[in-house]
Amino acid sequence: MRLHPLAADGLIAAALTTVAVLLGTEAVAQGWPALDPLAWTLVALLTLPLVLRTRAPVTVCLAVHACWALYVTLDYWPVVGSFGPMLAVYTVAAQRPTRTAAACAALLAGVWIYAGLRSDSGAMASVAGQAVGFPLVLWRFGYVARRTGELTLRLRAEQADRARREVAEERVRIARELHDVVAHHIAVINVQAGLARFVFRSDARTARDALDTIEGASGEALAELRRMLGLLRADGVQGADGAPAPGLDQLDEMVTRVRTGGVGVQLRVTGTPRPLPPGVQLCVYRVVQEALTNVLKHAPGADAAVELAYRAGEVTVSVTDGGPVEGLDPVTPAERGGHGLIGMRERAKLYGGTIAVGPRSEGGFGVRLTLPTPVQVARRGDSVRE
Repeated sequence: MRLHPLAADGLIAAALTTVAVLLGTEAVAQGWPALDPLAWTLVALLTLPLVLRTRAPVTVCLAVHACWALYVTLDYWPVVGSFGPMLAVYTVAAQRPTRTAAACAALLAGVWIYAGLRSDSGAMASVAGQAVGFPLVLWRFGYVARRTGELTLRLRAEQADRARREVAEERVRIARELHDVVAHHIAVINVQAGLARFVFRSDARTARDALDTIEGASGEALAELRRMLGLLRADGVQGADGAPAPGLDQLDEMVTRVRTGGVGVQLRVTGTPRPLPPGVQLCVYRVVQEALTNVLKHAPGADAAVELAYRAGEVTVSVTDGGPVEGLDPVTPAERGGHGLIGMRERAKLYGGTIAVGPRSEGGFGVRLTLPTPVQVARRGDSVRE
């Protein structure tokens, strides 16, 4: 249990007062006059103000040194009153700049030598050594404590800044996830709604199939949104409904859904499939999802090809299309930029991969993502069958 700083200082002041009282009772045995009420009052004034040492260190230091000088001037045993000034100097060194601490240390040394001169001691060399050594040691310990405190505050500030950056990065990641989910499913719904309206009176079966697709796409969108919102409410990788993040085993479902939107998509897998980390699978899934969404929006009526290749030490996925069919207007302008492509590049960078996005020389548009696979997976012997 942590004590309040004022309570801790109070306990320290009480402990020093107790030590001073015990030493004061030994003054006669050490050849010094017995402490009278005035001396005991000065002893109290030397230790009790230390309760406020962290709130007003310089003021407390000057006050206890003034009381100690008066105590020494009245020819009482100097050792009894030495602990309060020493702690006060340490406190100044721990909380104030070096110049202020040096002045207070010099004050302690001066009163210490003054006490030696008042006691008519024959060991002034020892007294002088103590007057130099004790203040230096106290200043050094206080300086170390001050530097440690400053470094601790700096570390806490850096940790808080790092936490804020992590929160911001998490918000960007969630925003990217939301963009991918919403853009893909809304594109499918938009195309199917247009188809249903076009054939509503002439082909009821086709209209009904389009509405079924809209129902399925909207349901999947809601499920993924529910999963992602669950990430905001719980510590874990699963959402409130326990649904895992989509992976490569769901590429077939995505391709089927896009086919119903009027895009002839072909999925091809080469190489030997192997387990991949969930993050890598999600990265591949989202990039394919974003690329097919762009085909739906920017290249209506085009055919697309998705190729997933398991290679030695890496996995590659490419999505290509032949460009929009003449006479069909894209949903949005043909320039394929914006947050979707930025999100693709960020995902590739996050997992140490590369991505190439742009028009193809033979026409249409292409996206190619290459991600490294873990070393231990590659060592098991990746093979490629083209």
